[in-house]
Amino acid sequence: MPQVAVLIGSISDRETLQPCLEILDELGVDYAFTVTSAHRTPDRTRDIVRDMEEAGCQVFICAAGLAAHLAGAVASKTTRPVLGVPVSASSLGGMDALLSTVQMPPGFPVGTMGLDRVGARNAAWMAVQILALRDEGLRERLEQSRQRMADKVARDAEGLSG
Repeated sequence: MPQVAVLIGSISDRETLQPCLEILDELGVDYAFTVTSAHRTPDRTRDIVRDMEEAGCQVFICAAGLAAHLAGAVASKTTRPVLGVPVSASSLGGMDALLSTVQMPPGFPVGTMGLDRVGARNAAWMAVQILALRDEGLRERLEQSRQRMADKVARDAEGLSG
């Protein structure tokens, strides 16, 4: 049963979202991963949201560039948390995708992450934090992962001491 649905607007976004999938794998979170487009395949997008909800999905992560309406389209079809990852795909350096993802009408929020791979990582971490509210084992894995990050910083700092 997928706890998270990771949706990308184009297959070209796959590499950008890879860090998200790696974090979900590392922490043992079940997810579904597919391509769907708010504009090219709106019926498919609607059906995926419905099917994922019926399967027990708790969080949607949506990544898209340019007009970047995927997260908003998904938010219009669910009351579950939607996290948007804007993807740099134009000469505007991702600002178009960022503004399209973050500027939602009242009542249909999208938790908007940073651009590209950093945003993909944070989308995974945010999804895990949401799921960990009701999953003690996942909360413990999240805390352990954060401790490993803190330990790495301490080791790196020791390496700079002179």
